[in-house]
Amino acid sequence: MADSSTLTLGTGRSLDLSAFDSRLAETSKEHLFLGSTAQDIEDGMPLVETRVVLVGEAGNNDKLLKALEAVTVMEVPFVRIKGGEPGSESGNTFIKTIVNMEIKVPCIKTCNVKEFGDGENTEFETIFILTDFGCPEYGYLYKKDNRILGPPVVLHCAAKEEPLPFSSRPLYCTTMLNLVLCFTGFRKKEEVVKLVNLAHHMGGTIRRDFSSKVTHLIANSTHGEKFRVAVSMGTPILKTEWIYKAWEKRNELNFCAAAEEFRLEYKVPPFQDCVLSFLGFSDEDKASMEDMTEMQGGRYLPVGDVRCTHMVVEENTIKELPFEPSNKLYVVKQEWFWGSIQMDARAGESMYFYEKAGSPTLKKSVSLLSLNTPNSNRKRRRLQDTLAQLTRETDISPFPPHKRTSAEHSLSMGSLLDISNTPESGKATGETPRSIARPSKSSTPVPQKQSARWQVAKELYQTESNYVDILTTVLQLFKDPLEKEGQLGGPILAVEEIKTIFGSIPDIFDVHTRIKAELEELVLNWSEDKSVGDIILKYSKELVKAYPPFVNFFEMSKETIAKCEKQKPRFHAFLKINQAKPECGRQTLAELLIRPVQRLPSVALLLNDIRKHTAEDNPDKVTLEKAIESLKEVMMHINEDKRKTEGQKQIFDVVYEVDNCPANLLSSHRSLVHRVETISLGDKPCDRGENVTLFLFNDCLEIARKRHKVISTFRSPHGGTRPQASLKHITLMPLSQIRKVLDLKETEDCHNAFALVVRPPTEQDNLLFSFQLTAEDTFKEDWLRMLCRHVANTICKADAENLIQRTDPDSLQVNTKDMDSSTLSRASRAIKKTSKKVTRAFSFTKTPKRVIQRAFLANSTPDSPTSDTGNYLGGRLASTSSLARVQSPSLVSLPAMFERKYLTFSRSTTHLI
Repeated sequence: MADSSTLTLGTGRSLDLSAFDSRLAETSKEHLFLGSTAQDIEDGMPLVETRVVLVGEAGNNDKLLKALEAVTVMEVPFVRIKGGEPGSESGNTFIKTIVNMEIKVPCIKTCNVKEFGDGENTEFETIFILTDFGCPEYGYLYKKDNRILGPPVVLHCAAKEEPLPFSSRPLYCTTMLNLVLCFTGFRKKEEVVKLVNLAHHMGGTIRRDFSSKVTHLIANSTHGEKFRVAVSMGTPILKTEWIYKAWEKRNELNFCAAAEEFRLEYKVPPFQDCVLSFLGFSDEDKASMEDMTEMQGGRYLPVGDVRCTHMVVEENTIKELPFEPSNKLYVVKQEWFWGSIQMDARAGESMYFYEKAGSPTLKKSVSLLSLNTPNSNRKRRRLQDTLAQLTRETDISPFPPHKRTSAEHSLSMGSLLDISNTPESGKATGETPRSIARPSKSSTPVPQKQSARWQVAKELYQTESNYVDILTTVLQLFKDPLEKEGQLGGPILAVEEIKTIFGSIPDIFDVHTRIKAELEELVLNWSEDKSVGDIILKYSKELVKAYPPFVNFFEMSKETIAKCEKQKPRFHAFLKINQAKPECGRQTLAELLIRPVQRLPSVALLLNDIRKHTAEDNPDKVTLEKAIESLKEVMMHINEDKRKTEGQKQIFDVVYEVDNCPANLLSSHRSLVHRVETISLGDKPCDRGENVTLFLFNDCLEIARKRHKVISTFRSPHGGTRPQASLKHITLMPLSQIRKVLDLKETEDCHNAFALVVRPPTEQDNLLFSFQLTAEDTFKEDWLRMLCRHVANTICKADAENLIQRTDPDSLQVNTKDMDSSTLSRASRAIKKTSKKVTRAFSFTKTPKRVIQRAFLANSTPDSPTSDTGNYLGGRLASTSSLARVQSPSLVSLPAMFERKYLTFSRSTTHLI
């Protein structure tokens, strides 16, 4: 085979080998050649002189002259032509080679470029240095295909000790070196040509088609396929001003156009060219979104304006659009709005189109049976059924129910434990345990009625399971996505900010996952000799390590969230998207992160309840005490210097105001949230008509009634000087005992009323506490929402709003007919209280005669005949059974007006007749 090869030297422009296409076999850089030698000639390399020509003002630049003294090498292109076999159709093959050669000739200064830049002299490889790429000299040299460099390139090479580079195009600076640009949305060719030339002058590369090699997309519009692909690939999308501003900084040696701080100033905002309208949002949310729209480069107009390009719809409140949208109007869900801000680019609308709801089958609330029957036993039985329905254990799961793929995930003892399974928790940190219970190893069925100790142990497991699920939500929905590499639009938060916000949450999650697993095993295979305290003691050291780093800096975590949400729109959008998901129960990240702060005190209270219901001879009694002490030790390490004295003062005020207030109300972790004035509407927790004050704390509810004006004969003297308390303690109820909060509908006979469905651990049935709000400045909706929020926090539930049930008051036998402030109403309530007092007085077999007589005398009118009644009672007090034949003195002494207008009180006191 006869090979013939020729080595050809050419100038810059003539060496653009794109014309050779498939015949271009190889491009390489050879080692440094210092001059030409005989060996070079033998290798086929011709003798070539290298030189640098300074044109015009460049020759007067001292820094440039000094830099050229340091640069002694330049890149020189060669093309080797390999001939094919004689008669072959393949033809010649061109091999482009870049070699480094020494600059032998000293630099030349000139103002006449025609003398050196005719483009025909192959004996010299010449580089022209120009300070102005817009001068006539530049135009002449460019047309002659000469190599042209700017002063910044020479200075850059001198600083980096690199040879003067070869470029097939004029190169002024290296501002866009290694950047690959693509253009979209331009209609004027002249503008694109200008931008392309500037990018080439700064070392950038241009691609006609968008691919994975493109580093930046220059967009004049947010429409088009290139824009969509760039968004999906996370490629920065920039305005044309980015190129112009970078060119203005062409003489700055250390400037790089790809620098994030500079690039972010010229990114294409998500809502460029978009005109938005908002439908179904509250005034506050709408104002916030309109401000965000302008901040992100868009405009907003009222709903229905023909100039709008998008209508953002709140899909949870809007079931039907007010008008038929045109084909040019995008009707999207709010997730598109926040998703665009989070990605820092306009999201594709096709994934977020608002779809009109057909006729969804709405979940009907529990059908409450009418209890208006003459049979009181049937009423009571139906009322109990109603309360049982209202507290069906859907309220145990911290999150709204999800559809499960199969029934295999259900608990084998689900009906017994009343626990709704949540879906499998994904991987948060490493391998996340599934939140489904294992089947019980015991084949012996657990009895239907369990002890109070088991009830509280079950509650401990339920709240622990809910708590672990919420920690899983925090990790999977918030922490993991923020730490994920390759986020669209770049990282949302800095690594330091993420660490400040989440702290030791993964460590807390890990230890509580193991505690939950052991509690689950204990509850499913329960026996009275099982030890709950051992489980807590086992992990006490890990709790000491995990909690203080998070709790002590929780305030800093909240401040970081607030600051980042305010300063970083992408983080604000990220929170909006994730907080709207059902897993969060419409709670903010800060509200979810407060759960670790509240968890240990809640566990301590539950362990204390278990200890109270544990027999003295049970070994777990001592173990529980040790476990409680270990938790106190953990809490001693937590936030000791951050206790709020104002909150403690409020609790002390409550203790002084409420007579017989429990001492355990005083606690370092407890704080007073709100106080409301009410009237009791039932017989629990106190008599109907009693003025009741509810003190809502963060984990319990203190119920106290207004003290009565005690009759002087019953009043015992007080030796102390402190003023008598205005309220009397009724009960201190943990919020975990509240199963449902009932919002009673407004009717003709019921106004501003609500009820609580309560189940203490010692009770097998639900109890109903009903009240009427009396303070004009207390709004029922706000109060109930506040109450449910703290109940949910206590039992570690995310969906607080699901605790509220709107209910017909007639189905619960609740009304406020006689609760007005008139004199007659007050008198009638006093009569009912009197009859109850008499009933209680007769219920004791050894009640002194004088006490009963005083009770009747105190409640009879001066002119009513009492002597016969007194004598009759005096001879019949030996047995209370005979009192059934005695007519109620309270009825005898009633004035005629009460007997006519308030016949209901006669019926209410028939038990005395």
